[in-house]
Amino acid sequence: MRLPAWLPLLWLLSLWLLLSPRAKGLRGREPGRLRAFVVPHSHMDVGWVYTVQESMQAYAANVYTSVTEELSRGKQRKFIAVEQEFFRLWWSRVATDIQKQQVHQLVKEGRLEFIIGGQVMHDEAVTHIDDQILQLTEGHGFLYETFGVRPQFSWHVDPFGASAATPTLFSLAGFNAHLISRIDYDLKEDMQKAKKLQFVWRGSPSLAESQEIFTHVMDQYSYCTPSYLPFSNRSGFYWNGIAVFPNPPEDGIYPNMSVPVTDASLRLYAQTMVANIKERAAWFRTQDVLWPWGCDKQFFNSSVQFANMDPLLAYINNHSEEFGVTVEYATLGDYFRALHDRDVTWSTRNQQDFLPYSSEPFQSWTGFYTSRSSLKGIARRASSLLYAGESMFTQYVRKKPQGGLSTAESLEQLRQLRWAVAEVQHHDGITGTESPKVNDMYLHNLIEGMFAVKKLMVSIISDIFRAEKKEEPAKPGSEEGPCAVVYNPLAWTITTFVTVTVGSPHVTVFDELGRPVPAQIQNSTDSQFTYDLYILATIKGLSYRRYYIKAADKFEEAHQKSASIARVFHFGRKSKKSSSQVSCKQLFPVINDCYSILMDQATNLMHSITERESNQTIQVTQQFLEYKVNADLEHGPISDNYLFTPDGSAVQASDVVGLEIVAGKLVTEIRQYFYRNFTEKDYAYAVYSRIYNTPQGYDGKLLCHRIEQVYRVGPLELNREAILRTSTDLNNRQVLYTDNNGYQIQKRTYKTYVNNTVARNYYPMVQTAFIEDNRSNLVLLSERSHGVSSQGNGQIEVMLHRRLWNNFEWDLNYNLTLNDTSVVQPIFWLLVGPKPVTTALYQMSRMALEHRPVVILEELPIHSQMPLGYLQKDAPALPPNLHLQILSIPGWQYSLNHTEHLQNLQKGHRKESGPDLSRVLLRICHLYEVGEDPDLSQPVTVDLKSLLQNMGTVALVEERSLTGTWDVKDLNRWKWKTAKFEGQE
Repeated sequence: MRLPAWLPLLWLLSLWLLLSPRAKGLRGREPGRLRAFVVPHSHMDVGWVYTVQESMQAYAANVYTSVTEELSRGKQRKFIAVEQEFFRLWWSRVATDIQKQQVHQLVKEGRLEFIIGGQVMHDEAVTHIDDQILQLTEGHGFLYETFGVRPQFSWHVDPFGASAATPTLFSLAGFNAHLISRIDYDLKEDMQKAKKLQFVWRGSPSLAESQEIFTHVMDQYSYCTPSYLPFSNRSGFYWNGIAVFPNPPEDGIYPNMSVPVTDASLRLYAQTMVANIKERAAWFRTQDVLWPWGCDKQFFNSSVQFANMDPLLAYINNHSEEFGVTVEYATLGDYFRALHDRDVTWSTRNQQDFLPYSSEPFQSWTGFYTSRSSLKGIARRASSLLYAGESMFTQYVRKKPQGGLSTAESLEQLRQLRWAVAEVQHHDGITGTESPKVNDMYLHNLIEGMFAVKKLMVSIISDIFRAEKKEEPAKPGSEEGPCAVVYNPLAWTITTFVTVTVGSPHVTVFDELGRPVPAQIQNSTDSQFTYDLYILATIKGLSYRRYYIKAADKFEEAHQKSASIARVFHFGRKSKKSSSQVSCKQLFPVINDCYSILMDQATNLMHSITERESNQTIQVTQQFLEYKVNADLEHGPISDNYLFTPDGSAVQASDVVGLEIVAGKLVTEIRQYFYRNFTEKDYAYAVYSRIYNTPQGYDGKLLCHRIEQVYRVGPLELNREAILRTSTDLNNRQVLYTDNNGYQIQKRTYKTYVNNTVARNYYPMVQTAFIEDNRSNLVLLSERSHGVSSQGNGQIEVMLHRRLWNNFEWDLNYNLTLNDTSVVQPIFWLLVGPKPVTTALYQMSRMALEHRPVVILEELPIHSQMPLGYLQKDAPALPPNLHLQILSIPGWQYSLNHTEHLQNLQKGHRKESGPDLSRVLLRICHLYEVGEDPDLSQPVTVDLKSLLQNMGTVALVEERSLTGTWDVKDLNRWKWKTAKFEGQE
């Protein structure tokens, strides 16, 4: 099959036909009269201030219980359900059989509509595209299996800014329209005045109109009902009041319940609602008005809500000639169908995103790009482990269908981590904007899920070895010893170093055939009692190798068969201030085959990097700085979990630098220790920079062309925001490039604002950021999200850590002050050189960083001459511009035939034969944009039979929507009328 450039495709290896008729639009209405679509909803954060368990107990379960009851009572009533985690917990733990039957009927009638359909409403700034797809796939699979429905609209009302990757994601998932809300306050004001809050968004420069989507930006009232009532000092339209934690009040009286609708208040409410409808209508091009009814934690007592809204809507409709407005309960789909039925030509928007987001002049929401860096790192490691576990399990099942493991238990282990990784993508999860107890909840669920998948992978390896052992004749003198089983989850052959901690410097390493393996040992940066053993591994795609580690004897040491021992060279502490008195530079090189790094002996700082093949040199200096922030509201704006509001420019965090060079045959490490001053005993920051040498006969292109850096940051002083600033002689004119969700690159031009210029020029970096001029590039790749900026010509700075406290009462009440005392150790890879060199390398490199090999330490027989890992034979090998995005067995249990599935649901039957293990979910993503590289951007032909030959016969290949619920042949997304030759916005 031929893959267009940059097109993520999905196939299910099964016979699976889906048929779904296109929804019809609503009937028209009298011309000249506004038509308000009242959409009841409850915004339910999967985390944030309260844990999921606390929310379920206090209000979330009651939302679905009471909504189900009230919708069943009133045929005109409707509701939209968004976050599937809460709904699934209610469905599996709370809902009665009768309630489930009622929900099925409401869904069938279109009065309960599932919007987005993911486990959560994911963040758009700091989440990775793979994890966004995962959480959508988890929710969509449940909805299709349970109800036979496939969400068609988004409701991204609360993420803090909007990524251009999101409209493409939802288009590929089969959505017909997209809704966002949080964009810059000044931009929204301009768009309202110009009636440009609705447009067709072509988020991908490569996919363009083929995956465009109609997009609605909510007006200044956003997703909440206007709370101000001119005739009351209580909030308006929230008759059920505010949710109470930890338990609902026994008397049913909640705080701040709105004034009831009575004969005395009915007309006052109607006038207030109509006035707001008309105000909103003035900002849009049609007479169809979206009027969200709800807000955070609403409809937990739906009976009082609908009992008050029913007469209000009836009154307005009975006086529609007077008011010039009709109102009706609606779902989001009703509103978008009405818009789609209109003969309107819409403007288009190109691939520019809506990041960063500012809600007010001094409220730039760019701090959360870095908040809770530890959680961001663990979330991504969990995702990477899940990625590896999915492909290992899929191959195991397909190669050993009668294997010794319980497939049901194995799928449950995978599902546990799927759920945890999906959950943390919530826009108050991985963002770091949650309370400490919710942060602990996310971490607990991720760590438990990682433990389950690691246990599964160990079980798979052990079962394979048991089978191999039966086939091998017993050998006298066989003993067991430590073995590193290293699994490569990528679909390319990789050559890299894996690190194992050992207790002695005198070890030797050999592979499954008994051959010595190049290895190096050196003292650890984590403990003075252990050593880091670097093992050079070459592993084919989706395969594993075995590396045995044993104490080296004198013969092996004498004949250089043991791991080489690195030497450490110590340099005294140096101050940048004292170095200014030195008349000439004292430079020394640290070299491998690709780079020459010059260190300045007078300062112990990096001086320059030369890419040796092109002989291009970039002046490079790296230093830690800190932004100091205000903690007292009386003295000005503050920083918190969300906001970055620096109190001036960043200041040097260190005056003194210590240096060690750990020199070895395979690895050379530069260790820099940054002290506040000469008298400080403990360093405040550290950088460990590594370059690698590969022996002859190994393909070390990617390995050689990266400078791996590990930063050690924290604990910080209070109200400090730590950055690493890399200063170069590149003439980038403060133009920065960053990625949207690891999917596409955005150009970021430095802008000057009246207020808060520093913070408003910070952008999210999920995986990639770079600066360039007409001769060279400097690329940063990261394994977790950060805030990044170019505050000066030739500079790129990355925010690494934040520790904050303030006296803002709202932050204090919800414990959102971010007093994070942790130590973080983020990893970066630096690529330097001419643009053609870095462009050809950075895509594979970022995948290699994201999906590093999984190392499993086991005690295995040492002297058995095993064949190469069972996955090595016929291992898949994709070309360098394609990435295997997922290889998984989802474990779906519904019928392969869509019509039959719907009939079974109508009859109340479920497929009881267990999960279908023959259906394999495969996604392949083209890594390069159109025009990004003359060769690598070209379309690629993939032989799927060859790619999957070690997993049995491919019976059928179907191209599916991104989450797998649609056969693309049956997917007829709505077309929206646009001007053919207009200039894009």
